[in-house]
Amino acid sequence: MNFLSHLYLSGNSEGLLIGNFIADSVKGSEFNEFSDEIKKGIILHRKIDTYTDAHPIVELSKERLRKNYKKYASVIVDIYYDHYLAINWQEHSTESLRDYTKRVYGIINQNIHILPQKSALFNQYMIKYDILNAYIKTEGIEQVLKGMSQRASFKSNMEYAINDLLEHYELFQEEFRLFFPELKQYVNTQIEII
Repeated sequence: MNFLSHLYLSGNSEGLLIGNFIADSVKGSEFNEFSDEIKKGIILHRKIDTYTDAHPIVELSKERLRKNYKKYASVIVDIYYDHYLAINWQEHSTESLRDYTKRVYGIINQNIHILPQKSALFNQYMIKYDILNAYIKTEGIEQVLKGMSQRASFKSNMEYAINDLLEHYELFQEEFRLFFPELKQYVNTQIEII
């Protein structure tokens, strides 16, 4: 899952949200430098990624992309799924996506002093281009994919993945609709035991 999903799955806990946001910038046991609630968010992020990467429904989505994008197929699926969460936001939250993202940007900015540098820089980019709201439009997804492609370590071709989204739009959406409730249920069980 990408940023919107990870943040959403943090529920109402600011600590979980911050941990989930910074997790990719925190390596190994570096998470011990943070408060207990932020540590839980980092652990939750890692559990979400592991669960998602191994899920058979997600595997269907990745397999459709693997030929053209190899190891980047999972990254692309994460971005696609954030799109489907954004366009179906009202099914998952009583708060509007615009109000939610405004609140989340505020929470992250209030905690900017504890963010790893990589997360702080991404936060500036995320707010400047309103990335979380951009997920709602395919044009926004295209821009995110182009940005990811430019930052990839190897030739990824992710800038072309918008074509695959448009070609198989309903299939990816159905896979998201089947998968996301299972992910939410899994996250609820994990929050209780972390």
